[in-house]
Amino acid sequence: MQVLQVQLAVQPDPAEVGRARRWVRTRLLNHGVDPDAPMAETVVLVVSELVTNAVVHTGCPAVLRLCLPMADDPEQDAPAGPLRVEVADASQAAPAPRHAGADENATNGRGLELVELLCERWGWYPDGSGKRVWCEIGTDARPADPLADVDWAALAQ
Repeated sequence: MQVLQVQLAVQPDPAEVGRARRWVRTRLLNHGVDPDAPMAETVVLVVSELVTNAVVHTGCPAVLRLCLPMADDPEQDAPAGPLRVEVADASQAAPAPRHAGADENATNGRGLELVELLCERWGWYPDGSGKRVWCEIGTDARPADPLADVDWAALAQ
């Protein structure tokens, strides 16, 4: 299977998160993925979380990479396999999932929890003088509303 890799340099500015989301939507559309499909919504949400983490927690530029599997049959509507998202940044600190607790109105602390819920697999590894956080999203990705089934009471413990 062939894989198309595209990447975007992201500056250490929170406004770059919106630019990354728009860029991803365009790349997915160009790759034949319906922008309203659950997979596309999931990819955009995961990119938003990972780029936000890189921008907020490092204060350094980052690189967003999409690895898009190429279908052997050009008539096929969906990608041939899982789509991979990677964000490389200059920090050597391991990504640490934080728990926001039971406060449904909390605005941060759930990014890596969302990635874990929405992706088939995710992880990180040292990369040069920094790290690379990656995840894989299948063609049968869940809808982008993972909080609907969250047991808030269990998270608060």
